[in-house]
Amino acid sequence: MYTIGRNEAKRSLLVNSLGRKWEFTFTTLVVFGGAFFASFPLFYSTSFGGAYWLWMTILFCFIIQAISYEYRSKPANVLGKKTFETFLFINGAVGTFLLGVTVATLFTGANFSIDFSNLAANDRNVTISSWANAYHGLEAVAYWKNLLLGISVFFLARSMALMYFINNINDSEIYTRSKKALWLNALIFLVFFVTFLVVILFSRGYAYDPETNQVFLQPYKYFYNLVNMPIVGVLLLMGIVLVLFGIGSTLFSTSIKGIWFAGSGVIITVFSLFICLGFNHTAFYPSLVNPQYSLTIENSSSSLYTLRTMSYVSLLVPFVAAYIFYAWRAINKKQLSEAEFSSGDNHVY
Repeated sequence: MYTIGRNEAKRSLLVNSLGRKWEFTFTTLVVFGGAFFASFPLFYSTSFGGAYWLWMTILFCFIIQAISYEYRSKPANVLGKKTFETFLFINGAVGTFLLGVTVATLFTGANFSIDFSNLAANDRNVTISSWANAYHGLEAVAYWKNLLLGISVFFLARSMALMYFINNINDSEIYTRSKKALWLNALIFLVFFVTFLVVILFSRGYAYDPETNQVFLQPYKYFYNLVNMPIVGVLLLMGIVLVLFGIGSTLFSTSIKGIWFAGSGVIITVFSLFICLGFNHTAFYPSLVNPQYSLTIENSSSSLYTLRTMSYVSLLVPFVAAYIFYAWRAINKKQLSEAEFSSGDNHVY
């Protein structure tokens, strides 16, 4: 905000470029959480209830983001623009980093225990899952493998934002500075993400026997998942290539459409990683307290009725995605410029 936008007018362009889209992010987060709750209630209660402080910190970052966009330019803003810009910086730094750390725990494990015998107990006071320490998720920040993905997501978010500014803002100064900043941010992202990917693929992963449901550590588990599910491996490679192409087309040409390729690549890559996490007899939420407490698709999913209902609901996903694509293109049809805000006819974030 203060390196790309060196004055008030430039900062307003950056904030308004993103401010018109924050509802998409917030809606996606809510839908994602709701889908997890409906399909995998045991994961939802274990992670969101156990890693309480980790998730609450992420949620707090999203709350101050929404407030900042709406109140930054409100009349009689007693806190001042700089306060809300600081909130936006906190969300952009802490929120993205912690989301990466949280996703990494799906590979590396978390400190929870589960008493599966209590699942059938008809007592509202019975506790099914519990956390093994008082940090309630924040201890994940201290593990180096989690930090790799946390830093990757942080610099990925910065790289995506820079490509988006290049695409969405009609300002030569912002264009030049964004392109220059993209070199460093994209390089750091690639170094940390490739390192995380190599470490995970060639580390031991949590597998389970489909006959006995016993969880055990298997060497190169996630690598074998990609080998045994070649379509997932191809999708992962395709996603990474699209991200690289989006970054490369932005850096080495005058194209401003790199964000579309990189954005599509990120979606495909994340989807592939989630499939790699849960399929092929893999524990998608390993327990560091006892591997047998680990959550799998089989032992943590909802009832057959709910899963069938969710499968019908999922048929709407292509229509929702098409609407988001349509709405996003409609909002981005015209590039932002300083002249647009000087007229006073538009809502200013």
